[in-house]
Amino acid sequence: MSLLARLVFVLLLVAQGAAAEVVRFPRPEFEGDRRFDYALQLLKLALSKVGTDYRIALAEIPMTQDRQILELETGGLIDVAPLPSSGEREARLLAVRIPINRGVLGLRLGLVRKEDAERFAAVKTLDDLKHVRLAQGEQWPDTQILRANGLSVIGAPSYEGLFKMLVGKRFDYFPRSALEIWDEQASNADTLEIEPHIVLHYYYDAYYMLNRGNTRLAEIIRQGLEKAIADGSADRLFDQHYGERLRQAHLDQRVIIELKNPLLTPGTPLDRPELWYDFRRK
Repeated sequence: MSLLARLVFVLLLVAQGAAAEVVRFPRPEFEGDRRFDYALQLLKLALSKVGTDYRIALAEIPMTQDRQILELETGGLIDVAPLPSSGEREARLLAVRIPINRGVLGLRLGLVRKEDAERFAAVKTLDDLKHVRLAQGEQWPDTQILRANGLSVIGAPSYEGLFKMLVGKRFDYFPRSALEIWDEQASNADTLEIEPHIVLHYYYDAYYMLNRGNTRLAEIIRQGLEKAIADGSADRLFDQHYGERLRQAHLDQRVIIELKNPLLTPGTPLDRPELWYDFRRK
């Protein structure tokens, strides 16, 4: 190969590397916040299925859910975010309607103070739960869902602050996703425990959401997710991240309290059972 040919070859390689498209993703709210880990890995998997070179970059600053929505809506610091769904959010943003966590975001275990772990054994129904003080982030759709079911819910401005409020007896039961609660309990192992008797369930999950004008990237993500679901790699990633945690939750041995979700939109893919985790199986 001549010197000129080698130079052209090197320049082509450089050009190909430089052509990698950057997809900007939210940075977690604080150091050690692992709530986005799986969504980030699933997005990488989906983008790897479409035959184009993509590179995911975290935003320069941490941001709450409200800040993520604002940045997406204005075409700001991020391109895509894994946001829990609501009608308002789906109206403001473009949702890729494949539930990221297979609906497990709507399977809620309770984080409680260690000394209260057995206090909830007598809770068998929604009416029983109405006598318990709960809390959620004020901006979270879960807050609206729980209140719509008649539950008493304190809204807090800070995710981190909720754990301090629970320890300080401002409320008694912190419903958390069956995916998130294990890391959260481990970080508060001296004071908090996972309540062993009940599980709340409502149809609910997060979607990848984008600016409404970003239809090209949304379609690429959708195609990548569909390919990962079809070839089984999405299932393998899900089980790798969450399989043991879901088995450890012993969902089949808990009292299931079903809640209605008034935030479900007509576009929710309830007609595709392969997209939802069947928590009633053993």
